[in-house]
Amino acid sequence: MQLLKDRILKDGVVKPGNVLKVDSFLNHQMDIAFINELGKEFKARFASQPITKILTIEASGIGIACIAAQYFHVPVVFAKKAQSINLDGEMYTSKIESFTHKKVYDVIISKKFLTPEDHVLIIDDFLANGCALIGLIDIVNKSGAVLEGAGIVIEKGFQSGGQRIRDMGVHLESLAIIDHMTDSEVCFR
Repeated sequence: MQLLKDRILKDGVVKPGNVLKVDSFLNHQMDIAFINELGKEFKARFASQPITKILTIEASGIGIACIAAQYFHVPVVFAKKAQSINLDGEMYTSKIESFTHKKVYDVIISKKFLTPEDHVLIIDDFLANGCALIGLIDIVNKSGAVLEGAGIVIEKGFQSGGQRIRDMGVHLESLAIIDHMTDSEVCFR
């Protein structure tokens, strides 16, 4: 998606350790008009799938998933990274490791929000090693729902996550795939 690539080149910042900061427009401060265009693109790429729920993980994926959900006319469910007193009933759980935070989380979703009747599209901001996405896929599988695909805003194509997910047979659509990056350049596929 050229609009996204142009925005990454204009406002993205590469930090040491292959970290791409897009916090000025995507995942800290959010440019809603821009994210709206991403939502339209996800709808176009998954238009033929019978999506009934969009699934994401807190926190950065929530805003993007919500904008996309308006085009599918479906609710968003997000996996929580911490148990709270507000969560009750039976839960689906999975372990995920965050590339950015270098931490393992137990993510949880209430069973009442994901059922075998659902057709799920996973939406997230980044795909690096694929741990978060694999954890969400695990939860979808545990629920008996149908995984229709995964939409990623930015995939780090030089890391193993995208290939791992594709090898699982998942319909994966990344709006921008980065081949490599240095502190002075970002190169796309």
